[in-house]
Amino acid sequence: MDTNRTENAAAETWRARPAKQQPQWPDPAALQTAVAELRSYPPLVFAGECDLLKDRLAQVARGEAFVLQGGDCAETFEGVTADAIRNKLKTLLQMAAVLTYAGSVPVVKIGRIAGQYGKPRSKDTETRDGITLPAYRGDSVNGFEFTAESRVPDPWRMVRMYHSSSATLNLVRAFTTGGYADLHQVHAWNRDFVASSPSGKRYEMLASEIQRALDFMRACGVDPEETRTVEFFSSHEGLLLEYEAALTRTDSRTGSLYNTSAHFVWIGERTRDLDGAHLEYFSKISNPIGIKLGPSTTPDDALAYLNRLSPQREPGRLTFIIRMGAGVIRDKLPALVEKVTAEGHQVAWICDPMHGNTFEAPSGHKTRRFDDVLDEVKGFFEVHRALGTHPGGIHMELTGDDVTECVGGGHEIAFGDLATRYESACDPRLNRSQALDLAFLVAEMYRSAV
Repeated sequence: MDTNRTENAAAETWRARPAKQQPQWPDPAALQTAVAELRSYPPLVFAGECDLLKDRLAQVARGEAFVLQGGDCAETFEGVTADAIRNKLKTLLQMAAVLTYAGSVPVVKIGRIAGQYGKPRSKDTETRDGITLPAYRGDSVNGFEFTAESRVPDPWRMVRMYHSSSATLNLVRAFTTGGYADLHQVHAWNRDFVASSPSGKRYEMLASEIQRALDFMRACGVDPEETRTVEFFSSHEGLLLEYEAALTRTDSRTGSLYNTSAHFVWIGERTRDLDGAHLEYFSKISNPIGIKLGPSTTPDDALAYLNRLSPQREPGRLTFIIRMGAGVIRDKLPALVEKVTAEGHQVAWICDPMHGNTFEAPSGHKTRRFDDVLDEVKGFFEVHRALGTHPGGIHMELTGDDVTECVGGGHEIAFGDLATRYESACDPRLNRSQALDLAFLVAEMYRSAV
């Protein structure tokens, strides 16, 4: 990839379209200076890695694999520590082990990591005790602290986002290729967890089965390299168009544009206007991409997105991430799947059971019920089973820490527990125990659906 060719007119056509959810940068000169600095930096990911993920997602679209996508609602700069990154990765590796072994399916592992620093907001401002300030839009834009100084959008935060993402990716690559992700470590991933959690104990039983299978293979003279390392891809919502465009590069092999900030980027529910800037930008890059579809999406909308973003009908290019809510998914999703399938498109269908199930607890905390999350996943599988199509994966907001942000789960969290360890900078996440509970349940659903 030619890292010097950082400006391309095709990557800038979005500027002529209405761009939603963009910060009101107070200093245009500072913005241009920060963007110019980003353009001078090397890519965070490479075109060949993005193409590999596209191949893996094509397998998902054909019904040959399953996606596990998960990580923080909103990453923070303070969260870029070895322990925090390892804990998130460990949780995803445990979930993937459960899904692969108990679900008997290859799992494509994608983190909401190394770039998920921006968040769309339903309101531009926030009011507390009669004081109104700009809303917190993620660490890539402004600060979480409720002060006038902290809430001013600062474009140099995008530069810090780049460096934080780079540090995170370096650690992830070290963990996934340096032995930590070796399947022979299935017990080690659980050592701090087995005694304190019902899901940890259940995982330990499965880990013992995996270890016996590996020992059997080794005794037969088979010790495949694939058990030693893991393919792990990065992703985030491509929200801040100045940042995404600044990290768009021309691949010297093909002349195609790639977003080099992540392997996979997606368009959110609030920015998926067909005539909007996000659709325009995403139509120009060659990465595998996703788009969040909420309950207002019509079958004709789905086809319009496909025709706009994947006109060549390339399997693996476009992923539909369904986020409808437990109460409506069984009613709304069938028409979308039927229309897309009838038109001959091959897309990966992924369920995001988090964003449609958020509500305010009596304490004022934003939360989600584990049972609602599970019910939306059940509805997703039921629809695909009834239509004979492939339920391609799950997209989760989760953490490797023992937080108390979502109520319910096998190690139940009640409303009164929310204040104990509510640490999210934005939306509530499943903790490690809840994430593992869900992985076991999804594995059972997958086996019965295929």
